[in-house]
Amino acid sequence: MKRGEIYRAAEKIPERGHKPGFYVVVSRDFIASNDDVSTVICAPVYGEVLGLRSEVVLGTEEGVPRESAMRCDFLTLMFKRKLTQFVGTLPDGRLDELDDALRYALGLAR
Repeated sequence: MKRGEIYRAAEKIPERGHKPGFYVVVSRDFIASNDDVSTVICAPVYGEVLGLRSEVVLGTEEGVPRESAMRCDFLTLMFKRKLTQFVGTLPDGRLDELDDALRYALGLAR
């Protein structure tokens, strides 16, 4: 597992209306790839794009079924074992967009 990878959680998640969903790993690679750490921070993916600065738009080229938005305002801690289906990876340029969205969502100066 590494930063920028997109996974589908097969398990129903209460915070998502008891539906499975897509998540993008935003933890740094040291945490994401470390087998001794059981959780990672993820940004959930929603099917509606709101046009927020804290969103990163994803499409079928990233492995999601339709245009969607990763929302950095709603970061969540996920057990790695719940992220069961790998669907894709953000390309390098999209990782820059993720960094910008995270900075904005967390109120960090650049």
